[in-house]
Amino acid sequence: MAEKSFKYVIVGGGVSAGYAAREFAKQGVKPGELAIISKEAVAPYERPALSKAYLFPEGAARLPGFHTCVGSGGERLLPEWYTEKGISLILNTEIVKADLASKTLTSAAGETFTYKVLIIATGSTTLKLTDFGVEGASAKNILYLREIDDADKLVEAIKAKKNGTAVVVGGGYIGLELSAVLKINNFDVKMVYPEPWCMPRLFTADIAAFYESYYEKKGVSIIKGTVAVGFTSNDSGEVKEVKLKDGRVLEADIVVVGVGGRPLISLFKGQVEEEKGGIKTDGFFKTSVPDVYAVGDVATFPMKLYGDIRRVEHVDHSRKSAEQAVKAIFASEQGKEIADYDYLPYFYSRSFDLSWQFYGDNVGDSVIFGDHDPSSAKPKFGSYWINNGKVVGVFLEGGAPEENQAIAKVAKLQPPASSLDVLAKEGLDFASKI
Repeated sequence: MAEKSFKYVIVGGGVSAGYAAREFAKQGVKPGELAIISKEAVAPYERPALSKAYLFPEGAARLPGFHTCVGSGGERLLPEWYTEKGISLILNTEIVKADLASKTLTSAAGETFTYKVLIIATGSTTLKLTDFGVEGASAKNILYLREIDDADKLVEAIKAKKNGTAVVVGGGYIGLELSAVLKINNFDVKMVYPEPWCMPRLFTADIAAFYESYYEKKGVSIIKGTVAVGFTSNDSGEVKEVKLKDGRVLEADIVVVGVGGRPLISLFKGQVEEEKGGIKTDGFFKTSVPDVYAVGDVATFPMKLYGDIRRVEHVDHSRKSAEQAVKAIFASEQGKEIADYDYLPYFYSRSFDLSWQFYGDNVGDSVIFGDHDPSSAKPKFGSYWINNGKVVGVFLEGGAPEENQAIAKVAKLQPPASSLDVLAKEGLDFASKI
């Protein structure tokens, strides 16, 4: 099989690949120089749509509607865009071997690809209950959500089990967003997670209490402090029941599992320096190997704002890190310099009629402000985090665009704060004055 050679290769076809491709085009990549190799069958798309509008019963999102780069208000890069730019979009192709020393990649079908510069944008894979040997976890209709194929399976299951019963395992991003969308599809929904409250990596107990109460008012049953330890199936091999550690047994037509992910870096084990579960990079996303960059979920990078190093799993960082790496590649070739990546952590989510944004760091002491009554017609509330006398993080539910910009500014500038009481009293006024 003939070897294919490119100047630049991106391994992975997710969000980062799409935003990197756009930046390559901006930087003047020549036709034939760049290839994106993806195991998925479609051009890069905005992954967050899969847990939201893709699953709506009416007006559902479908490709080509959410190809990158529409998620940040940019041009939609349709498959023909790549052709026009002379970018090779190599789909349905899984790389199974990477030899960084010889700059060679090998696909499952035995094709080989060589490159001069590599961008690793392999993202994450979902953790599966079968990985942990959970009894009965291979039953049909136990579903996960990462790629568009997963979303299609979930759409089919929702149609097949119309108005049925769903159990959502996990109380993080996926758990909250899918519980909402399954309820919108008129399912009886139960959400199960072991932690004392939902979204524990970000939410405080006060913030979580609002969302849990809101969800329960919408008809989602929340079961905390226990985990799924087994499943039973019917004669067709479809899931029928979920066994919980606390002894309860829940009926289920569909089970959706969202218990976390794992960065896909096994191809590069022993070839690149790793840290904190990812591939260690600098402020330009260069790895320990010359001409190899890593972006998005897989990259552990210097967080300039806080003087430490982190790995961030969120679409905003996937977009921005990809752009930074491409700018760095061209700057290096041209003998120019660019600034180090200076990232302000940013997370957001939408479900039901709710929409929140968070900027900064959720460390130190926190205080809640505003209307966080789940019965309110239009609740609007937030939280500040103070560490060493400075406001380092801000969360806001129901914010207008200018209010979200104001909290981002606070998190970036880290202004001093006299006390939690003052912040609670001033609420959004504090942010608007910065």
